[in-house]
Amino acid sequence: MSAKFGCLPTSVGSLPHVDPEEACSIVMKYLPDIPAWPQLPKRSPKENMCVQFSEGFPGVVINGDKLHIEPPADFDTKLEQIYIDSEEGNFTKYGVSPEYATGLHSFLSSAKRPDLVKGQVTGPITWGLTVTDQAGLGILYDDTLAEVAAKFLRLKASWQENFLRQISRNTIVFVDEPYLVSLGSVFTPIPEEKVPSLLQEVLDGIEGTKGLHCCGNTNWPVLLSMPIDILSFDAYNYASSLSAYPSEVKSFLERGGAIAWGIVPNDEEALAKESVASLQDRLGEAMAPFTRDGLSFKQVVEQGLLTPSCGLAGLSPEAANQTLELLADLSQYLRKRYSA
Repeated sequence: MSAKFGCLPTSVGSLPHVDPEEACSIVMKYLPDIPAWPQLPKRSPKENMCVQFSEGFPGVVINGDKLHIEPPADFDTKLEQIYIDSEEGNFTKYGVSPEYATGLHSFLSSAKRPDLVKGQVTGPITWGLTVTDQAGLGILYDDTLAEVAAKFLRLKASWQENFLRQISRNTIVFVDEPYLVSLGSVFTPIPEEKVPSLLQEVLDGIEGTKGLHCCGNTNWPVLLSMPIDILSFDAYNYASSLSAYPSEVKSFLERGGAIAWGIVPNDEEALAKESVASLQDRLGEAMAPFTRDGLSFKQVVEQGLLTPSCGLAGLSPEAANQTLELLADLSQYLRKRYSA
């Protein structure tokens, strides 16, 4: 099935607001077709994208936005229980509470029952590099802990998807992997052979539409080969990195995939220089390399979503609102121009 979104707008996740009801209201105003629940890290460190999904992991200790593991006496038993729950699909006790995601819980009560709703979970590579062991190393480098973490995040994704289905049967859940920019890096060596299997584990917990987000340059063929429906990337800053792989992108689109073009910058200085017209030109340039070999510009638009380049928590609330307004206006322009 082809994912034809027609460049509808949605968000990556985070907003700078501290009032969850205000944040949800902004989301519903500008992104009514595919609203995404807002992560609010400025409200509490517990809403930081990695801390947010740590709740309930055995031995996890939170220090601000830092996470490390102090194994309790029954550590192995608790890890084994995650294996069992993952195998059996027992996700009910892996919820994210209002203390860790007030935006998610406010969203559920404020959303107007849209046809489609978006959520997000931090991916196993990013989470596994952020959470450290007693020696200060990311647990990604411990084979057992990396595998358990992926199963734990799979259960978190399943719980969230089920939670969101209270307001919409149609869900998109993105696995957010900013640390995949380190693929191939000598500074943060990621064991590349682990990436597909760990990502697959989390994706297997998502029944509906599956997305994968990376906000920088990475090994795109690896991501495009994953069983995902949507690839989300920072098209404002890194369009040329994806355009180096036209055949892989074409294959992805031909099998029904969609690209989420992060075309509105999440930087206030860059934002001040942009308009709907300038962003439309920039998006056209980003899409152009793929409109060859039988792919039309209209098809690329049809199998596209529009998003900010990444999360918006680093902006002022006013700039974040401006970003979403530009995003909505650009989407409306494209849909009028290319609608059938």
